[in-house]
Amino acid sequence: MNTVEIDIARKAYPGHGDGDGLVALDGLRLAVGDAELVCVVGPSGCGKTTLLNIVGGLDRDFDGTVAVAGSAPGDGPPVGYMFQSPRLMPWLSVRDNVSLVLAEGSGDPARGDELLHRMGLGDFLDAYPGALSGGMRRRAALARAFVTEPGLLLLDEPFLSLDAPVANRLRLLLLDLWQSRPTAVIFVTHDLREALF
Repeated sequence: MNTVEIDIARKAYPGHGDGDGLVALDGLRLAVGDAELVCVVGPSGCGKTTLLNIVGGLDRDFDGTVAVAGSAPGDGPPVGYMFQSPRLMPWLSVRDNVSLVLAEGSGDPARGDELLHRMGLGDFLDAYPGALSGGMRRRAALARAFVTEPGLLLLDEPFLSLDAPVANRLRLLLLDLWQSRPTAVIFVTHDLREALF
């Protein structure tokens, strides 16, 4: 069974390029199965983030269809999204940033603490993002993406600009989390070696 089926006939940004605008995606068809991790590789500016924004429902101005299993309100697990930058709220603690995505009365706040401990952030639950290193902020963002136990996880170059040892540790952590709680994942990157990893 597929978690998501994507059929984007065309996505263009008006006011850029020729009279038809800048075409970001054209004729893209992709299906991602339950518990399947799919990497989309391409150079900067080829439409990878645009693809994730469409699948995540952040951009609805395109020709085509995207069907995500359980996407009707209250009908199944949500979509998790980890952006290129961690996007943590600077006025919230690490713990509060992770629990922010849990709807009131749903989810288990203790799961956020468990994920943060698993990511080596147990001593930083009450710290603010400004006190964390770049790698620590990305680990907190990864915990936030996983805490809702999404049926589909979208990862947009999540380890961009980290040094190689830190990025490799986070890739291993991601794979460990994914294997312990399999979910469909679309991971976009410009780095073929990262995709192969």
